[in-house]
Amino acid sequence: MTSTDTEVRSSSRPPFGEPVVEAIGLKKTFTDFWMRAKARAVDGIDFQIRRHEIFGLLGPNGSGKSTTIKMILGLLNKSAGRLSVFGREPSDVAIKSKIGYLPEESYLYRYLDARETLDYYGRIFGLDRRARVRRIDELLEMVGLAQVKRRSVGEYSKGMSRRLGLAQALINDPELLILDEPTSGLDPIGTRQVKDLLLELGNRGTTILLSSHLLADVEDVCDRMVILYGGKIHAEGTTDELLADRERTVINTGTLDDGVIAEIDQVLHRHGQAVDSVERPRQRLEELFMGIVEEAQSKEAETSGAVQGGPTAAFLSEDAPEGGEALLDSLQRDDAAPSSVRERSRVEGAAADEAKAEAKEVVRELVEEAPEPAPTQTPSTEVPNRPDGHDASMIDDLLASDDEDGGAERP
Repeated sequence: MTSTDTEVRSSSRPPFGEPVVEAIGLKKTFTDFWMRAKARAVDGIDFQIRRHEIFGLLGPNGSGKSTTIKMILGLLNKSAGRLSVFGREPSDVAIKSKIGYLPEESYLYRYLDARETLDYYGRIFGLDRRARVRRIDELLEMVGLAQVKRRSVGEYSKGMSRRLGLAQALINDPELLILDEPTSGLDPIGTRQVKDLLLELGNRGTTILLSSHLLADVEDVCDRMVILYGGKIHAEGTTDELLADRERTVINTGTLDDGVIAEIDQVLHRHGQAVDSVERPRQRLEELFMGIVEEAQSKEAETSGAVQGGPTAAFLSEDAPEGGEALLDSLQRDDAAPSSVRERSRVEGAAADEAKAEAKEVVRELVEEAPEPAPTQTPSTEVPNRPDGHDASMIDDLLASDDEDGGAERP
């Protein structure tokens, strides 16, 4: 991401507010059965995640990232120090509805399909049926799973499961979104989409905690970050502060011929410097890959897996209706519903009429094909049966009832 991109992103981002997560001297020590210390996963760290900020948590395996996230979620108790989330203890149930969480491994029910999975989590958050249906459709379209939404989750690839896990983390429209390795298992298309989504959510004002091993992903989206090693913070600051190379200067110009480069080198020599190398700029591999995929999609090439996601779900976007606008939107949908119901009833009624007409025709054929009883047949008080086993009176009754029904207008 260029500095221009960063400036545009920062100018459109709401100003950072009060701390959403605050840790002071935070420690976590794992013990054995005899309460003897086995490992100190987190060793006295201090940090703040401010409202509307995209915060990166970096470090190699075993550095304490996942342990810190679990303490923020209230899944682990701290050993020492202070930790608050939305100004409360992490174990406070009242704050859970404000948090969305994507764990490092997506633990999903393999026999449910995508819609059933999101509906289940929507019910946990207490969303009404109308909100669940709307959000589920928007999220599945956004993460590129709309065409496989009826397949069991157990049949999904790891990348498709991560896409569904991301949708699950967003079903409640969280104020604090915690993502642990969100791009793990995703193809370059999904990775690019996740980064674009995080930037859009950040511009909308969502607070995001991102933990990832893919440093390029963190570099592209995070405002500020800390780097952990051995449970301690070894570096922290904004992306520009940490990545600025103070030992070198880069000047970008149009294409230069050899003569101009030689003149520049002479100027640099007079100041005790020299041209280290001359390179032609090249595009990033991600840009090349996305260009090839977009070209293939423009030619309507088919794929059996997840597709490139659609637009951001409306309830997650900046222009999502709120308050009175949401009520008006709901009423408009309610007004539109009866017409669709009447249309469906009309179609079902026509189909029922057609089926009844066919049944009536079959009955007539049975009556016409049945031979008359022999004149020498002994009269009987019992109702005679047709040779094919059908009761004659029953057939006559059916024909009579059909004729009566046919004369009445269907509502």
